[in-house]
Amino acid sequence: MWYAAQMDTDYHGIITQEPGKRGGRPCIRGMRIAVADVLGWLAAGMTPAEIIADYPELTDADIRAALAYAADRERRVTTISA
Repeated sequence: MWYAAQMDTDYHGIITQEPGKRGGRPCIRGMRIAVADVLGWLAAGMTPAEIIADYPELTDADIRAALAYAADRERRVTTISA
């Protein structure tokens, strides 16, 4: 199943941050596609296949990396505030 695989994704080689790109927000592989963009599309109900059809430069691994990054960040924020 696609969603089960996302927990094993090492996003560190996929998610990048550059000061001059998208205001320093986390992006996919140095492109101008932000993690927040991918998460927003998924939240709006788009499937990974639909996202890739609209943005063929993205891969399943990129989408899983965005989810893994968000999950890791959520775990860190929850741990810090607890």
